[in-house]
Amino acid sequence: MQNATRVFLFFSFGYFVSYLYRGINIGFAPFLTSEIGLSAGDLGMLTSLYFLGFALAQIPAGAALDTWGPRRVNAAFMLVAAVGAVVFGLSESLTSLMVGRLLIGIGVSVCLGAAFQAMAFTFPTHRLPMVNGGVVAIGGLGGAVVGTPLALLLGVISWQVASYLVAFITVVVAGLLYFGSRDVGPGRASGRTRPGLGSQFLGTWELAKTPLFWQIVLFPSTASGVFYGVQSLWMKPYLLDVKNLPLSTVDGLVSMLGFAAVIGSIVSGVAARRIEKMGISLYHLVGVFTGCFMLVQLMILLDAPVPRIFLWASYGFLGGTNILIYAVLVETFPRHMLGRVGTTFNMLVFFLIFLFQNIIGWVVELWEPITTGVYPAVAHMTAWYLLLGLQALTAVWFFASKAPRPLEDPYARQA
Repeated sequence: MQNATRVFLFFSFGYFVSYLYRGINIGFAPFLTSEIGLSAGDLGMLTSLYFLGFALAQIPAGAALDTWGPRRVNAAFMLVAAVGAVVFGLSESLTSLMVGRLLIGIGVSVCLGAAFQAMAFTFPTHRLPMVNGGVVAIGGLGGAVVGTPLALLLGVISWQVASYLVAFITVVVAGLLYFGSRDVGPGRASGRTRPGLGSQFLGTWELAKTPLFWQIVLFPSTASGVFYGVQSLWMKPYLLDVKNLPLSTVDGLVSMLGFAAVIGSIVSGVAARRIEKMGISLYHLVGVFTGCFMLVQLMILLDAPVPRIFLWASYGFLGGTNILIYAVLVETFPRHMLGRVGTTFNMLVFFLIFLFQNIIGWVVELWEPITTGVYPAVAHMTAWYLLLGLQALTAVWFFASKAPRPLEDPYARQA
């Protein structure tokens, strides 16, 4: 197997594991509620700790990626996730569950950034939208697995055993990454000597002070935070409490949304360059897709006279197109910054997922539960409208700005 193929497959497997961890609590939630007595707020906090750990690790992870390369860093971090999964499975209290979930978030924090960095140094730039779309598509299958397949599995084994099983899979993938592919690191690819870790942190700070970076990422990161926050936890309670759907139907819709996100990643990646040839920039294409994502959210909330499966498939498809923002970042920022650019964006997205999952939980708990774990429809809808309004605010800067031009390596002094 050629190295490029191994790089693509093994890093994609890593992101699959990351995505599996991201949404696994959607299947565990009923058991955690009944066995450990978690409330809606507890469940939101517990699930979102994955995203908090992910966000907190992004700056050091980005510096590590640009210093030691994606293969070593990704494999080492994934072992931390495996430990977290074992701790989670052994837990009998909320506190120990939180520790395990936080370790998992830290452990998989580099899976996407490492994958995109590895793709950028392995494949030509014009192929990155399609290749990155493929990575996200394979990873996104984890979002489909946490629907009906996970529900069926939890009918046979306990959630604790499922945690140990995912830990084992994580160790296997870490081994494939470390032993199965060769490095294509920043220093080797760019002809530079690898910079020190301190200078990498300085470069991250310089990036965070760049208005252009925030212009590009603020709107899509807010929409991504909403999408992944809903997909990985709050979609199921919304469909159960607001729409009063049978559990089997809800599990099917969760899996379908995961597959739709995979298709969105693939289709948008393949179509991106063709659309650019029509004179439409990737920047504005991201804006169009994200704007349509907001429209679908509004249609869901207004209970538009459209088949339910079409609405949620559109929600998943458009949520999957946010992968294109990485291609915009690759085109705009210097290559020696790609690890930090990707992980800084990821930090923002996953901090927002952490925040939004908790906001939904806090808002929902403002209403008295109808029964244990079941809340009034107005509680969920109020939280969703709040987040939709926030997305609308961030859209203003994005659409009022011109498409960015590639930078002339302004951070060379820090690298």
